[in-house]
Amino acid sequence: MTGVEVEGTDGGGNGGGNGGGKGSVPETGAARAARGRPRSVAADRAIVEAVLRLLERGVGVDALSMEGIAREAGVGKATVYRRWPGKDALLLEVMRTLDEPPIVPRGESVRDDLVEILEQLRRRGLAKRNSALLRAMMGHFHSHPELWREYHDSTIRARRDLLHSVLRRGMAAGEIRTDLDVELLGELFVGPMLSRAMLHEWKALPPGLAEDIVDGVLDGARPR
Repeated sequence: MTGVEVEGTDGGGNGGGNGGGKGSVPETGAARAARGRPRSVAADRAIVEAVLRLLERGVGVDALSMEGIAREAGVGKATVYRRWPGKDALLLEVMRTLDEPPIVPRGESVRDDLVEILEQLRRRGLAKRNSALLRAMMGHFHSHPELWREYHDSTIRARRDLLHSVLRRGMAAGEIRTDLDVELLGELFVGPMLSRAMLHEWKALPPGLAEDIVDGVLDGARPR
């Protein structure tokens, strides 16, 4: 555990308010931040790293607690709660922290753009922390569908829309059959890479895998 000097006064509980007597209006996080010292980037980083370390040690998502995360990070519990109202909000932040921005397709070759999209997935799969987090979160998403929807809408949707735009460009150019369902076709491209990265981590993710997947799917998707 690493000690981190953080802003504000860290009492117990989820926030350290100022009095909070009968009839008082609860102080918002924004008001507390404005009143206190600037938010510590070092504390943010320590908390995110603490979650990742705990998951890497085999602590299940359901077993994680804000108290345990604070202890691992070397900060007070109130420091964690000032940033995130609960565990799910913190987990979403951890996932976004590890996420790379979507690639910007060059637009010259449909095949090359598809390879670049899948190559980014392959790199994420090779990042052990990323893969461990995604695997740990799969069961949690299943039992917390609202959390999955939030992650999908904030992160996955942009990647899916990017992939679909490349596929539609291929259809418009006559490189891909227009009778195919774009969403299903997109799943045929990303499914094999995600399967290896998240469900079958013992399988290799060798260089050239993105090209092999794209060429195989495109071969069946080209107009005859």
